[in-house]
Amino acid sequence: MPLEGRPAGTRGGTVHPQVIPGAKHAKPRRFRGLWLLLTAPFAVLAGLYLGDLILSSDRVPRGVTAAGVPIGGLTQTDAEEQLRAAVTPRTTRPIPVTAGPERSEIDPTSAGLSVDWRATVEQAGAQPLNPITRLSSLFTTREIGVVSTADDAALTAALDELDAVVAQDPVEGTVRFEGREPVGVDPEAGRRLDVDAATELLKRDWATGSTVDLPMIELEPRTTASDVEAAVADIAVPAVSGPLVITGEDDARAVISETVIATALTFDVDDREIVATVDQNAIADAARPQLADSEIPRRDATIDFTTSPPAKVPSQDGRRIDYDDTLADLMDVLTDTTDREVAAVYVDEPATFTTADIDALGPVQVIGEFQTSGFSGDSGVNIKRAAGAIDGIVVAPGETFSLNGATNPRNAANGYVEAGIILNGKPDSGIGGGVSQVATTLFNAAYFAGMELVEHQEHSYYISRYPAGREATVFGDAIDVKFRNDGPTPVQIQTTWTSSAITVQLVGIKRYEVTSAQSPRSAPTSPRTITIPAGESCSASSGAPGFTITDTRTLRDIVTGDTRTESHTVSYDPIPKVVCGG
Repeated sequence: MPLEGRPAGTRGGTVHPQVIPGAKHAKPRRFRGLWLLLTAPFAVLAGLYLGDLILSSDRVPRGVTAAGVPIGGLTQTDAEEQLRAAVTPRTTRPIPVTAGPERSEIDPTSAGLSVDWRATVEQAGAQPLNPITRLSSLFTTREIGVVSTADDAALTAALDELDAVVAQDPVEGTVRFEGREPVGVDPEAGRRLDVDAATELLKRDWATGSTVDLPMIELEPRTTASDVEAAVADIAVPAVSGPLVITGEDDARAVISETVIATALTFDVDDREIVATVDQNAIADAARPQLADSEIPRRDATIDFTTSPPAKVPSQDGRRIDYDDTLADLMDVLTDTTDREVAAVYVDEPATFTTADIDALGPVQVIGEFQTSGFSGDSGVNIKRAAGAIDGIVVAPGETFSLNGATNPRNAANGYVEAGIILNGKPDSGIGGGVSQVATTLFNAAYFAGMELVEHQEHSYYISRYPAGREATVFGDAIDVKFRNDGPTPVQIQTTWTSSAITVQLVGIKRYEVTSAQSPRSAPTSPRTITIPAGESCSASSGAPGFTITDTRTLRDIVTGDTRTESHTVSYDPIPKVVCGG
């Protein structure tokens, strides 16, 4: 029988609870099931992630391309082999590039470009740990380019050469005129190749086989379209709004047209601003003929050689317009649309060589004269032609006269004939032979006139009809006779020719009394013998010894009495002895 006071179902004093379906103690079991349901997928994904990470640990990350070649998912060895196979043919082909609008090519061999295959694969990096990155690599690609080596100097030189072709400086804004109408010209940006950036880009992308678009740097102009508008409105339009008037003395007026103003006006950039400049010379040139009657030209005292005999011309003090001062404020006047008149500024200009100065020097006369004689008929033709060419020439103060300049070319077309010359120590002939006699005669006339002797050269052999150490020759353009008129008044060359003699006079105002002295002949040298074979043209000669001589010119200033001397030493070669007939 059950013991009194104990619940039914107990035994030995122990109470055993009864399990009732649906009671609260069943909830923890359901919670564990739900948790397993939710975490199981993540466990699966984690397993897949870990498995994928382990399996791909020695491979290039998925989605990677190098020079456009897919190498993702391959082992490094396979990736390198695949890259070599695809890219090697490209490494010797010209690299097509663009630089702005220009298309060109770069030779990879000349630039020393080559691919470092191993480094290229290695730069893809290790497998990404980020699961999102690993997942996205299934659907995307990542270009890593190639790792290259290059001859940096050669590559830079090639890019610099390309830059020289494509570079353009920026064009600044300006104003130009169409006739008298101002037209604004807007600025334009320039460009140049970014050589540094292009070098790095080429090293990365040159092996893709595709055109490489090289980076450019845009060069901004210093001016803007607004600056151009302001220059047109504030300067150009007012400047040609009407003529410019320059008023001179004695009611003289010069009217400068709008067209001349437009031609004289130019625009440039200074410190990022468009500034205008007016060519004052162009304005002055337009004004001068209109105002010339209000000026008095300055004239130094001189000699008029057109009269017979030549006569002194008195000096005249001048009065002229100083256009620099007159036009000093020209830009301010041109941009003023109401007052467009400028008063001419005059300055006195006294003569620098006056009538009193020239009268003090003495009369106009022959200041230097010389005559030579003894020449053949054919030489006489050339002497007459050269003498006629220099007859009447006036040498102004400070001017240098050149005999070659006045007589060349001495050829048949210019009236010269073939005549005797000395060539290589023996007689010969050539067109223009004999003109050396004019050279000697002119040289001596200038010598005694006190002219500055600029250039002359003696004959190699002494010719007895000329003064030893005081003679001259000419040859083509190489050997010349030149003298300079270093006096304050002009001189005129006058020549007289006869069939037997040539005379040269220099006419002007005498400044010096001139004398000449020769040293004794010294250092004699013996002639050599030249034998001319039978049948050849020959003129026998007994020859003559060579010698050295010094000529001294003494000049005494007629006004001051001051005296100076000039010495010149000449060494003549011996004249060869010529034997005819072998």
